[in-house]
Amino acid sequence: MSSRFYCETLIDGATATLDGPEAHHLLHVMRGKVGDRLTLFDGSGAEYEAQVTGLTRSAATLAVLAREAIDRELPFALTLGVALPKGDRQRVLVEKLTELGVTRLTPLQTERSVVDLKGGAVDKLRRMVVEASKQCGRNRLMGIDEPQRLADFLTAPATGPRLLAHPSGSVFPQRIGTDPAVIAIGPEGGFSDEEVAAARGAGWSVATFGPRILRIETAAIMAAALCAAPAHSD
Repeated sequence: MSSRFYCETLIDGATATLDGPEAHHLLHVMRGKVGDRLTLFDGSGAEYEAQVTGLTRSAATLAVLAREAIDRELPFALTLGVALPKGDRQRVLVEKLTELGVTRLTPLQTERSVVDLKGGAVDKLRRMVVEASKQCGRNRLMGIDEPQRLADFLTAPATGPRLLAHPSGSVFPQRIGTDPAVIAIGPEGGFSDEEVAAARGAGWSVATFGPRILRIETAAIMAAALCAAPAHSD
């Protein structure tokens, strides 16, 4: 068995425990057995070779055999603030941003937002990050922030480039450097003129992806890919 499993508690000893959704997947989907070997990660940046030593109806105990620090992150922090799309398009967005190495995703509340995250919606997005990380091999989880007003996002302290996506801007840069970067992606109707003016007033650059109007998730994925590609080519 070579599947990856996420351990919610940091692994700092010779044993680890899987419970909740991860135990369910091991027990009832993968039909795990005592003696099976698998890979664990706990979000700290390392992954662990482990062997199942005990099973109950809802949990698995594992012996930790080896630890290896494997860095699959971008060489700089990349934060995307996004006015989230509806429905299953959120899953596409979260999955692809995780695969591309985005550090944090901040759901934005804008004048034209159509999604209002309530109840356990943020936790659901965080679970999507876990599933995507298991697939793509990341050993650190992309952070999902609580929803934030655009005005607060625009004025938050930042030390690197800040780019707001809008058709009125200049061409999105091919290389943004290695300082922490922040990108803002608007809703289906785009950022309002007042929001764009507020961004410029707060020191943001305004950038466009070209003459075509992109869906939210397409714009976010394109921004992340344009930022990540030069880092992998150096």
